[in-house]
Amino acid sequence: MANRTDPAAKSIRGTNPQNLVEKILRSKIYQNTYWKEQCFGLTAETLVDKAMELDHLGGTFGGNRKPTPFMCLVMKMLQIQPEKEIVIEFIKNDDYKYVRILGAFYLRLTGTDVDVYRYLEPLYNDYRKLRQKLPDGQFSLTHVDEVIDELLTRDYSCDIALPRIKKRWTLESLASLEPRQSVLEDDFEEEEEKEENDQLDGFEDGAHEKDYYRGRSPARERDRDRRRDRDRYRDRDYDRDYDRERGRGRERERDRDRERERDRDRDRDRDRDRDRDRDRDRYRLRDEKDYGRDREREREWEGRERERRDRDRGRRRSHSRSRSRSRDRKDHEGGEHRKRHARSSASPKRRDGPDDSITREEPKKKKERKEKKDDGTDHPDPEIAAANKLRASLGLKPLK
Repeated sequence: MANRTDPAAKSIRGTNPQNLVEKILRSKIYQNTYWKEQCFGLTAETLVDKAMELDHLGGTFGGNRKPTPFMCLVMKMLQIQPEKEIVIEFIKNDDYKYVRILGAFYLRLTGTDVDVYRYLEPLYNDYRKLRQKLPDGQFSLTHVDEVIDELLTRDYSCDIALPRIKKRWTLESLASLEPRQSVLEDDFEEEEEKEENDQLDGFEDGAHEKDYYRGRSPARERDRDRRRDRDRYRDRDYDRDYDRERGRGRERERDRDRERERDRDRDRDRDRDRDRDRDRDRYRLRDEKDYGRDREREREWEGRERERRDRDRGRRRSHSRSRSRSRDRKDHEGGEHRKRHARSSASPKRRDGPDDSITREEPKKKKERKEKKDDGTDHPDPEIAAANKLRASLGLKPLK
């Protein structure tokens, strides 16, 4: 609740104003004691009192990168989003230099390109000293104009990535800004006019060379050349840094493209592996189904074969059992018949009589009768019977 942006705040550069600070630094600010104790419940009016108590500026310091009170107040301004007039009053405050720097830093983060140049460039004329906390926890001496120059020419300040702004000459070509006029320009023009007048007077006196060097102060010339060189080098450094950052941006873009290409290749390989595993599982399931189907068929065939064998074995058993029963029955009936026949035909008195010879002669008669039948002499046709009789005497086979 204490870290939430004001609901009435407008988005800055298409995002939440607090997102202008990196997430890691933002989380460190939220965990800082100064933020919890001193910045809780601050408004645009009470924020001025806390800003007047500042005695140094900086980003983070120490081994665990603790944020400074200056950075906590910047975060609070991003959270409550004070009106533009209040920020401009911060910048125009001549009594408290850290209040001025706080307003300038906030305007650099949230203001437009034209407002940044319009309200920060006049601060080049402020040469007051400032205390800046370094990352190692030590303090260094700097000036207001140096801090303003860093805000206008660098991409990083106090461990925060500053939003990109257009160059001044671009805004001048678009007629958004007037050409910059230095505060000392009028003084320079007066000095030049005075020097030219002195030179003309020297020519009239006939001491051209001596008066020329006397009229133009070498120290002033060196200062002018130094300022000109400094401005030229500063623009050159800014262009070089901008080109370097642009090159780094292009390199980062190439790295992102390569990373995206690697991610696409990785996703493609993952999809290919997933499809291969799915096909392998599908084929394995199909093979398992086919194997199970074949096993079912084999079991059914084995079951039918077993039933058929059991049926055949049962039939054979029943057939053999029925045959054995019929044989037993016949034997039993034959034995009973023989017993009855023996009891009825043979008497005890005539057991060893002529009937025994008769029973012994019966097989011979049957054999003879069978032999006769085999000779064909008992054929019903008399002619064939006579022919067979003749063939039997000759040793030939009978006619049928």
